[in-house]
Amino acid sequence: MSIINKYRATKEAIKELQEQLENMSQDSELQKEMEFEEKLRTLMAQYGKSLRDINALLDPQSIRSSVAGLTKGTGRPHRTRKTKRYTNPHTNEIIETKGGNHKELKEWKARWGAQTVESWSIVID
Repeated sequence: MSIINKYRATKEAIKELQEQLENMSQDSELQKEMEFEEKLRTLMAQYGKSLRDINALLDPQSIRSSVAGLTKGTGRPHRTRKTKRYTNPHTNEIIETKGGNHKELKEWKARWGAQTVESWSIVID
């Protein structure tokens, strides 16, 4: 497509969009919605509330269900890890950890095998 044809097509598209915008701006339903939004935002600013606060006020159940089982303040939601307690039957040593990156736990797994060491664990809430 030549540049002049592209220019004319763009100009025609702009003209059509401007007509659609003009028709929409005269719609009474749109006027009502815009007025409502403006009043709502003014009211929210007056009381220092955000959309999240309004959603929590109107539908508290949805807020609770969306954060159940998630950690707070991390920036990204993820499930909290459960603490595991490993008791070594050979030495009666106890290790409590939330992850498998524990130095002594790694040594146990290297010495007695991962499956054996995992059988020594119990989950603590």
